[in-house]
Amino acid sequence: MFSKIDVNGANAHPILKYLKSELHGFLLKRIKWNFTKFLIDSKGVPVKRYAPSFKPEDISGDIEKLLGMA
Repeated sequence: MFSKIDVNGANAHPILKYLKSELHGFLLKRIKWNFTKFLIDSKGVPVKRYAPSFKPEDISGDIEKLLGMA
């Protein structure tokens, strides 16, 4: 969790600008709502973005694949 920061627009936090710029396939790059989630590999490369409605426990399969456990 972060303290309150800008996630969109000119004043968006640099890490969120980076994450949004690296992940493709979203009609809008804007973060729409709280609790948007990002999966990042061990080298700091964004792998996947999840909607706020996506349950954290449902990300485990993607994490296992990324770790080579699946």
